[in-house]
Amino acid sequence: MFEIVGVAKDVKYGNIRDDAPPTFYWSYAQSTLISRQMIFLVRTDTDPVALENSVRQVCLDLDKDVPVIHMKTEEEIVQGSLFLERTLALLSSAFGGLALLLACIGLYGTIGYAVARRTAEIGVRIALGAGRANILHMVLAETLLIVAAGVLVGLPAAWAASRLLTHQLYGISPHDPLTIAAAGGVILAITLLAGYLPARRASRVEPMVALRCQ
Repeated sequence: MFEIVGVAKDVKYGNIRDDAPPTFYWSYAQSTLISRQMIFLVRTDTDPVALENSVRQVCLDLDKDVPVIHMKTEEEIVQGSLFLERTLALLSSAFGGLALLLACIGLYGTIGYAVARRTAEIGVRIALGAGRANILHMVLAETLLIVAAGVLVGLPAAWAASRLLTHQLYGISPHDPLTIAAAGGVILAITLLAGYLPARRASRVEPMVALRCQ
């Protein structure tokens, strides 16, 4: 039946998430089937838009009864097929960023308040000979200990919950180490800042003033 015979690579149609379906190709000139549409694929090293008129003319030369009614680049087709996924990713990123911001604000406020309440204790330590560097080290060590406990609880929970996003991702693992490391780094930075600023302020207070704080 066919003049032109060979094996082609798998091609996905409609949705990039779907497996490549069993497909065979035949010459349009030899086809006895009547199709409502034809699809021409053109590969070029130049700007595809600049070839639009030339492509239209070639298509008309092949079959004048089949006009070219719509032209798209392969990139536009792929982007269009990922519209829903991109929208969900954008919304998820926005809500995730908001949740991270709220967590950082709450963490900063909680640790800052806890350190501020220890001003009198810090005054006693300074009066007994503790250096300012010792005070900062003590507060930051205790702060990091609290955060480490939270990370030990939160990471397994986040790891398990990320499986719910598997069907929303394409080409990337739900357990992306870069994302997890970035979120952990932000929380760690906020934690250090939340502990450092109040501790630094308290360590610079005169011991007698600090002892009067309640």
